[in-house]
Parts: sequence; structure tokens; C-alpha cells
Amino acid sequence: MDSLIKLIQTLGTANWPTRCRAAFDELYSAKGGRYPESAKKVAAQRVPDFNGGTGVPFGALIDPSNSGSGPYGGMSFVVFPKSDVPCLVGLVVGTQGLSPDEEVLGRPGHARKVGAICAWLNHRYGKGKLCAWAKQDPVRTDLEVPPSVAKTFSSYDTIFAKYGKVLYGIFAPPDDTNATADATKAFLDLMFSERKQFPLKSAEGDAERIRSGYFAHLLPDVPETDVAALLHSRRYAIIEGPPGTGKTRMALRLLSQHYGGRGTTIQFHPNTTYENFVGGLAPTLSAGELGLRFEPHKGELMRAAKIALEDPTKTFLLHVDEINRADLAKILGEAIFLLEPQADEKPRELNLPYDFGLPFGRRFSIPENLHILGTMNSADRSIAIVDVAVRRRFAFVKLWPQMRVVAEYGGPLMQEAFKELLAIFVDHASEDAFALVPGHSYFLEKDNRQAVRLLKVNLSPLLQEYLSQGYIATFSDSIRAYLQWLETLE
Repeated sequence: MDSLIKLIQTLGTANWPTRCRAAFDELYSAKGGRYPESAKKVAAQRVPDFNGGTGVPFGALIDPSNSGSGPYGGMSFVVFPKSDVPCLVGLVVGTQGLSPDEEVLGRPGHARKVGAICAWLNHRYGKGKLCAWAKQDPVRTDLEVPPSVAKTFSSYDTIFAKYGKVLYGIFAPPDDTNATADATKAFLDLMFSERKQFPLKSAEGDAERIRSGYFAHLLPDVPETDVAALLHSRRYAIIEGPPGTGKTRMALRLLSQHYGGRGTTIQFHPNTTYENFVGGLAPTLSAGELGLRFEPHKGELMRAAKIALEDPTKTFLLHVDEINRADLAKILGEAIFLLEPQADEKPRELNLPYDFGLPFGRRFSIPENLHILGTMNSADRSIAIVDVAVRRRFAFVKLWPQMRVVAEYGGPLMQEAFKELLAIFVDHASEDAFALVPGHSYFLEKDNRQAVRLLKVNLSPLLQEYLSQGYIATFSDSIRAYLQWLETLE
């Protein structure tokens, strides 16, 4: 492996075929190799000798079903040497087409993992600039590398000119050798794993480190303190995510720990109205002939604002659980004008149709020390969609399932069940369906007998509901196989 990494960082194309083939050969060596000898059967070398011609030199590991020369097809790992900069490393679709890797390249999980690898490399080694890029859909071989990306990596323009449509994951080495090593290993590990070949036992720890690194970008972990900081800077935020990821728990902890209990929790539902939330006329008992009369009554937002005004030196939180279970734009009405996260020179005020008494009268504004936090379940497709105007005013934070939580609070069975289900969603779910992956709270039980019961009475019904609603139709067979496995547990 060290020879390949050194080769990638070397400038120049002199004696390229010999050097590249030797570096590829060492991937499987007993000393220092990363993959077993059996991996050679799924990765044939393609290193053309251009003999100083005008072609673009490269070295590739391709599917062995391709012919020994000429254009090839399918998924490949490719290294492009340059005379003035280090080699460009990439995952490439052969110019002959997708075959024999149509299934791999068309699977959402393959593109998802390549994107996560590139995001991880940029975050870890980019220093504020791109050092890696991934195409959203590898099968779109009709699309060139975007102009902005080509400009960023302009040193490789001759490569983009010839192979820009078939590159779907690239890495341009910076000065850091560790960056080149991690990128090379990540791309190779992914390619070999798609062909059911995995690193040797001696490299398993390193492979897991890399996998955990880019999975953190696939399923990012958002600390409670980050959400608290976001609320204090933006004032209005919404936590969204699949069921069981701890959205409501985080909101309640924020209210308790970061706001000292100063605030309140309410829950939206389809019958929530403007009058309930902002304010309006409501019947009250009276001594008149009808026995009641209509008077202005403050809604939850006005009541929270009134409490916040009583002590301007402290912050208060209004937590709206299930915020998308009602039509938020309709409930807010003209009060949406007040939800401006950036303070204006003059506080925004709203004229009210009635006198709501102190401290507002007929004019209402949201105090700067009142923050609003909503929580919403991304799996609930039967409820209102938050519109663009509302999204502009709230900062959105996504919570994803976290293996670290299951590892801490779940036993071996729960950890296995979580990993298996997560793998199915990562590999097969579309972007919409990926937002439905069940959260870690379904897997928090150490006792084996109790774990079996919880999987069958909590997780299984959720997956059955996904199936019946058609949410996961594209990978229903995999979910049904998983459900059959759950039924065998005792």
C-alpha cells in the first residue's frame, strides 16, 4: 500500500506503466498488503503504455470480465499521473458503459458512500477548500464535471477534457501524506467491498477507522450544545429526523439544562389554529342572555412572549413538539412577519385586530429573549409540509441514528439488529426513504430476552407500516427478509 501512496504523490509520468503495475501488485502482498490474494480475481489491472503519445496516461483496477485491451466498462479505481502535480485519484465508470456493474453503480448506497467519503476528506484535509468531489449520480455519464469543480482542480484539465463525464469521485492530493493514504484506502476499500472483498485482518482496524470517519458525514451527530448555540444565535430552529432519534428528548433537555426550565412545551396537531397559537376571540361566561360572550384571548405564543418580557435578562424557550402536524404557515398567519432571526434596527411589530390587554394591547412583537424550537418527524408523510417562507425563518437541524448510542445502551443483539437495518437503508434507500431509517431508541436494551420483545412490538410494526404505505417499495424485499429474521428470534 505504501508504494501506491508514494506513487500517487510523485510528480511525472516517466516509466509510468512499470511503476504503477508494481504498486498495484503490492496491494495483495503478504507484507504490507491490504487485501487478500483472492481480491486479485475481482480487480484486473489496466495500465496502457502510451510511449510518449498524446493520450491521457492512467492506471486502473477494473472488472476482469472486460477484454484485455481497448475501452472497458463498469466501476474502476483509477490513478492519473501528471508531470507538474501529484496524481489525481478517482472512481470512474469505464467509457464502454455501466456493465458489468449496473447494479452497484445504480444503487443509492454507492453514490451515498462516495459522497460521504469526499465530504469527510474535505472536512478533515481540505483546510477550507475542496480536495475531493463526488457526482450525485454515478450513472449520469452524460454530465461533465461541473465548471466550478473543474476550475478548482484546473491542474487536471486534460483529464477532465477526456474523462470528465465518467469521473464520479475524485481526490487531488494536498501536501499531507495522511490525506493521500486515507483517500486511497477509502476509495479502494469501497470498490473491493462492492465486489465482496475486504481488507486483511491486519488492516481491519484501519479500515474501520476510515469507515467510521466518513459515516460520521453520512449520519452526522449533532451535539446538544450545538443546537443550544444555534438557538442563541438564530432564535428560531427546528429539529427534524426519523422516529426514535431523540428529537423531543433533546428539546426537553435544552429547556431543562440550557434554559433552566424557563419556558414551556406545547404540541401541534391537525386542529391547532391561529387562535390557539397566536391569539383570537374565545367564548367566556357572562351574565347576559346567552350566558357567554367572546373576548380576546392570548395564544401560546403571546403567553410565552408575556412571560419572557417579565425578565428581559434571561432567555426563555417555547418548544413546539410535532410542529409539522399542523399547517404552520396558516397557524402563524401574518405573525410570520415577526419571525426574523436577525434583529432589525427597530423591533418588528404587528397590528392586532383586538386589544389583548397588557403588555401588548393592540400591538404584538416577539421579545429577543424568547426562542422557539420545533421538533418534527421526517417519517410522517400524512401531515403538512413546511413551506419555503417558514423554512427561511427557522434554522433546520437533522438528527440521525447514532451507533455510539446503541453501543452504549444496547446489548449485542440490539447492536446486530441496528447494524443490519442501517446497512439496508444506507445501501438501498432513496433520499426520501433514507429519512425514514429508524432511530437508535428502538435498539436500547441490553437484556437479550427483553430486546427480542421490543424488536417485535416496537420496530417490526414501524417497518410493516412503511411497507403498507409504500414508503420503501424499492427495497421492500430486503426489509421483508429483515422482518423474517426478527420473527426467528427467541
